[in-house]
Amino acid sequence: MLNKNSHKTCKKCLWKNIKKDWFKRWKQRYKCLNCGHVFQNKSRQRNIEINKLWNEYCFWKQNYFELSEKYKVTIKTIQKKLDEYEFIPPLVTPTEIILLIDTTYFSDFWIMVFKDYKSKKIIHYKIVKNENNTDYKNWVKELENQWWIIKAIVCDWRKWLLTWFPNIPTQMCNFHQVAIIRRYITKTPVLKANKALNWLSNLLVRTDKETFSYYLELYWETYKDFLNEKAIDKNWKSYYIHKRTRSAYNSLKNNLQYLFTWYDYMWQIDIPNTTNWLEWLFWHIKPKISLHRGLKKERKIKFILSLLYGKI
Repeated sequence: MLNKNSHKTCKKCLWKNIKKDWFKRWKQRYKCLNCGHVFQNKSRQRNIEINKLWNEYCFWKQNYFELSEKYKVTIKTIQKKLDEYEFIPPLVTPTEIILLIDTTYFSDFWIMVFKDYKSKKIIHYKIVKNENNTDYKNWVKELENQWWIIKAIVCDWRKWLLTWFPNIPTQMCNFHQVAIIRRYITKTPVLKANKALNWLSNLLVRTDKETFSYYLELYWETYKDFLNEKAIDKNWKSYYIHKRTRSAYNSLKNNLQYLFTWYDYMWQIDIPNTTNWLEWLFWHIKPKISLHRGLKKERKIKFILSLLYGKI
């Protein structure tokens, strides 16, 4: 009678008289009837294309269970294959750029992003512990050393950051300025002076520099007595009564020279007045991250960078 396992060969003595010998870890074992050697077949691994798998996981919102069902492997195997994927950022040739810079938070780390407004390409990224001006300044210098020609910079408001690039036209994001005003006087102010200031902040993104400057001066002439109103505390020290309104007004006044850089260079450089290109990118990434809760840090960074660059 022909042995059903005659196609198998003992790896020790090369004998072909083999029989089945129970299971170990749910895998069939075999025993050689000549030398007694016991062995088992190697696991047959499915040929899974890693780039395709990562593309489905990252861009098509497929979770571990759905991928394991599709490829008929365990979730652990899927995770192992995903960890084998290596993200390599595309090479970008140095040229003239209008630099958008911003930093966002992803639950356990910050990522600083430098993007070109003209080509809409990511120029550089950096994983940082927190958002700070020193990292911004160092990497702007590093980009200049790499022969990038920075025509202008657009950033949000951070103390002293706007003044750290005296040789580069720097534009403060108008919507960040509007958000600063909103934090001081709320979205639906009650006081007449606050309502006027709220109207003025909403006018910021819809007008030119001369018009806005005129209305800002008019606001001061109208409400300067209100803003300068003082009282005396129990220690006989004077203080301003409407501190938050004064802070909102002073924010507009102090940042005015950086709010209309786009207007001053309108005929020379096409400078955006907001960092919305980066803000949109961040809000596009974060919901997709939330679909894959519990990611370890290394896998999460690769996931974010893939979405950031829009490539596998």
